[in-house]
Amino acid sequence: PNKLGGVIDLVMSIAILFLMPLLHTNETQGLQFYPLNQILFWYMVIMILLLTWIGARPVEAPYIITGQILTILYFSYYIINPLIIKLWDNMLNS
Repeated sequence: PNKLGGVIDLVMSIAILFLMPLLHTNETQGLQFYPLNQILFWYMVIMILLLTWIGARPVEAPYIITGQILTILYFSYYIINPLIIKLWDNMLNS
């Protein structure tokens, strides 16, 4: 319902994709060495599918709060994923 909030979310969702390669500090290159991040990858796929579905719904009471929760979960992936990679690298190097 808030147009400015929607525009900011849209810009941030695209900008974060451009920032991800710059923030890549993994010691290994693939997700095959990070089992928790493999689970997070599928979590992200589900979030994208759910956000796509919720975007096609009318702006009504149950869909508004669902979209807001899914948006928070979408952006939390970009916070949680690097932290788990760092934690996993520290566990392997100890």
